[in-house]
Amino acid sequence: MQESKNFINSSGINIQERKSSKMAEGIALHRALESQKPENERICYDPYAIYFISPETLEPFSDPQKAKASHEYFERILPGFTNSVRARVRYFDDFIKKSIDEGMLEQLVILGAGYDTRAYRIEGIKEKIKVFEVDHPNTQKAKIEKIKEIFGFMPDYVVYVPVNFETEEFGERLLAQGYNKLLKTLFIMEGLVMYIPPKAVDKTLAFIVKNSGKGSTILLDYFPESVIDGSCMLDVGKNMREYAAKRGEPFKFGIKEGTVKTFLSERGFSQITNVTADGYKKMYFHGANKDKEVCSLMSFVHAVKE
Repeated sequence: MQESKNFINSSGINIQERKSSKMAEGIALHRALESQKPENERICYDPYAIYFISPETLEPFSDPQKAKASHEYFERILPGFTNSVRARVRYFDDFIKKSIDEGMLEQLVILGAGYDTRAYRIEGIKEKIKVFEVDHPNTQKAKIEKIKEIFGFMPDYVVYVPVNFETEEFGERLLAQGYNKLLKTLFIMEGLVMYIPPKAVDKTLAFIVKNSGKGSTILLDYFPESVIDGSCMLDVGKNMREYAAKRGEPFKFGIKEGTVKTFLSERGFSQITNVTADGYKKMYFHGANKDKEVCSLMSFVHAVKE
C-alpha cells in the first residue's frame, strides 16, 4: 500500500477546478491506478494519466484504508466494471499498435478524446501519423493546459478540434482543421457513443463512411440498449445507469443485444468483429488477474468502412 501512496504523492499535480468532464477524469483515474501496479500484474499502462487527476479525486487513494473502502464500494455496486474499463484501454492500445505495425494506419481521429494520452505514449504515432483529438471545448481546454504543463510545448502532430457532439457538426470542424478524407484512418470512440443521442451516433458513422479513405476503421465500445432505457434486469446495469446520471453525464445510446453486426452493416461497415466480456477476459486476465471479474455489459467492436 505504501507504493500506492508514493505514486500518488510524487506526481506534482496542481489542477485548478474546472468545468470539464468528470467521467474523463474518472477514466484517467482507472489508468493511473492500474499503471502503478507491477508490470507483470497490470492490464494497461499510461504514465501520463496521473497528471489529469485533481488532488481532491486522488486524496482517498493516498490512504490505504480509504483506497480499500473505495475499491470495495465500486466492486459492490459495479462488479467487474473497473476491470472492463482497464481491459478496454489495453484492447484499444493493442489495436492501434497492431494497425501501425501492419501499415494499416495513416491518420488517427480520437472522438470524445477526453484525457486520452495515446497520441503521446504509443510508439510510432509521433513519427508517422497525424492525430486529431475531437472533444467538448471545456474538457479539451483543460487537457491542452495539462499537455503544455507535462511536455512544455504542444506536439505539432496533434490537432485539437473543439466540438459539442450534440449541437455541432464535428465533421465540418474536422475538415476545416486539415483532416484528409482520402487517408486510411482509424476512428477511436472510447467511452463515447453511450453518452450521445442516437441521431448523433448515426451522423458520426455517416460522416466516417462518406469521408474516409478505403480501409478506414472504427473502434468503439458500447452497452446494450437495455442499460440505456432502464430495462436491464441486472443490478450492475441499473447501477451503471444511475451512477452516470448522478454524475451529470447520463447514458443516451445503446445497441440492442445481439444486433451490433446488423447495426453497423446497415450503416456501411463490414469485417465487423465484436469482442464480448468473455473474449477480453481470456485475452488479458491471466496469472494474478485470472480470477478477476469483468462486466458482461461492456463490449468492444471494430469494423471497416465498405
